[in-house]
Amino acid sequence: MIIDNYDKTIYAVLHERLSDIEKKFDADALFYYGEFDHRLGIAKRFTDVIEQLKNDKQTKNRIVIFLNTPGGSVELVEKLVDIIRHHYNEVYFVIPDVAFSAGTIFCMSGDEIFMDYSSALGPIDPQVFSIKENGYVPALGYLDKVEELVAKSRDGTITSVEYEYFQGFDFAFLKSCEQARDLTVTLLKKWLVEYKIKDWDVYRTNPDNKGIPLTKKRKEQIAEEIAEDLGNHKKWLSHGRHIGIGTLQTELTIQIHDYSGEDEKELKQLIRNYNDFIVGFISRNGLESFIHSRHYI
Repeated sequence: MIIDNYDKTIYAVLHERLSDIEKKFDADALFYYGEFDHRLGIAKRFTDVIEQLKNDKQTKNRIVIFLNTPGGSVELVEKLVDIIRHHYNEVYFVIPDVAFSAGTIFCMSGDEIFMDYSSALGPIDPQVFSIKENGYVPALGYLDKVEELVAKSRDGTITSVEYEYFQGFDFAFLKSCEQARDLTVTLLKKWLVEYKIKDWDVYRTNPDNKGIPLTKKRKEQIAEEIAEDLGNHKKWLSHGRHIGIGTLQTELTIQIHDYSGEDEKELKQLIRNYNDFIVGFISRNGLESFIHSRHYI
């Protein structure tokens, strides 16, 4: 009984703080924590949560998604975008902590991204499920290693140990890595043009071109440049590299709503009150995946 009452108190606080978020954004809200792993039944859970929200008389045409993820399957993210965009005209992403890899790609399907100075996205290094590892592994690392060994073989500098290692590669798996890489870039370019920069009539982020009229063709070029930069494994060196708001805005010219400043003090407090409480709850309970909405926990 004590545990039940404790849980009820926790849930009441979560719902109250989520309600404050919904009022501030004038939107439905959803919190997602965890890897994008098909084995967790995430697509079905997302569908259930979204449909519950849309069947509510309080529902809005905008949803704000709090996202905390190390990444995972880009194919699963594509499915989630289809689910969400079927029901909502506007999608906002809030990243209080981190959203890596497939999580970064997910964010690019939004109309707005909200971050502060401590938030981070990551390189778009797609993860592919490996039977050998029984989990998701970064695809670009495998592809880079194969490229290195092929180059050594071509130059005649490959060692016997490296050659034996090369022979042990699963080439069907490597093909999956290549497909995941290509799909990642394709989706990122598509979503940036359709959602993130769809309303840009002029340049907004590049200081050299700011204010100059922006054509559809140039929007596609911007999206391609961002995709190439985020997918440049040699630039970022690590799958888990933190890319902060400064780099995103200046080097990658991605428009981010920064809630770090004094003029955003109320929003920052609402986000932290909710996020810190729910992340603490997840950590204490050792949960690998967690979704929260006003109807679901």
